[in-house]
Amino acid sequence: MRIPRPRTAKASASSLPQGLVTASEWGWRFLVLAAVAALLWWLLTYFSAVSVPLAVAMLLTALLAPVNGKLRAWKLPRALGALTSLAALALVVVAVFAAIGTQVAKEWPELWIQAGAGVGTFLNWLATGPLQIDQTQLTGYLAQLTDWVNSSKAQLAATAARAGVGIGHFFAGLAIALIASFFFLASGDRIWSALLKLVPRRYQVATDRAAGRGWGSLVAYMRAQVMVALVDAVGILVGALALQVPMAWALFALTFVTAFVPVVGAVLAGTVACALALVTHGPVSALIMLGVTVLVMEAEGHFLQPILLGRAVSLHPLVVLLGLVVGATLAGIAGALLVIPVLAFSVAFIRGLNPDGVPEPLRAELPKWKAGLS
Repeated sequence: MRIPRPRTAKASASSLPQGLVTASEWGWRFLVLAAVAALLWWLLTYFSAVSVPLAVAMLLTALLAPVNGKLRAWKLPRALGALTSLAALALVVVAVFAAIGTQVAKEWPELWIQAGAGVGTFLNWLATGPLQIDQTQLTGYLAQLTDWVNSSKAQLAATAARAGVGIGHFFAGLAIALIASFFFLASGDRIWSALLKLVPRRYQVATDRAAGRGWGSLVAYMRAQVMVALVDAVGILVGALALQVPMAWALFALTFVTAFVPVVGAVLAGTVACALALVTHGPVSALIMLGVTVLVMEAEGHFLQPILLGRAVSLHPLVVLLGLVVGATLAGIAGALLVIPVLAFSVAFIRGLNPDGVPEPLRAELPKWKAGLS
């Protein structure tokens, strides 16, 4: 007669609550995913000198993909079309800064006179205003500043050296980004086909479809970012014209270009606008211009980016807002610049893995996603 073996282990496992078993299964899978994400993050940050320029190159490629697609439709060779697209972008940037330089050179003499008068008015306000800072105190403050500079020459030199190294890294990264953008535009479809061969054959069709939807979302993001930059520039322009701040159109161009860098771009343009208002019209105009700048920044961060970008990339505005905060906290300017494109591509890619989850109009457009990269 066969005696059954005791099932103590099975009985012990079955005695656990089902909720605890399910939570533990989810927990260890989450830990594995977190470990993979941490490893990827470490690799990206360790090789940031390459990963960040390549990410910027992807954004530039997404921005220029429609133009490159038009040029390819006109039967231009691949390399010539890519060069033409990059040259068009460079021409726009050079034209903007040339317009800024022309207006600065034209208005500089009058601006210098107004600046001198504005500084005199500001010093008089310091002496007669609520601060009651007379000339003797100002001279003492200037002497203290001079002493601090003289005693901190070594620290200032080290800071300048670090800044020089940072500028060198910036231009090196810019060169990598431009070269990578050229190759992405000229032969992006070939690069993607080579990468797709690394995916198991049974998943290649789904991966290609998902990547197509992700790329379409990235292109839509860049279009929406252009609209955000334009609205920011118009806001600064209206404030500058209302206050009769000199070089208003130069401020418009500067704001439009710098607005592609989240937060820092608006701060830089607003600082220049406030400085011009201060030296030409006094503290009151500078405070009003500061209010305009803060209003533009708040509108960008809490309305334009969450609404316009969220609609363009099919993300909820709250997700966009939280993503900007988390990205800026983790990686500063680069994080704020790249977090929404990464989210947009990732969400669209995951949705594209399921063909039933792709809307019918977009499903018909999926075979055309490489038009700007071929």
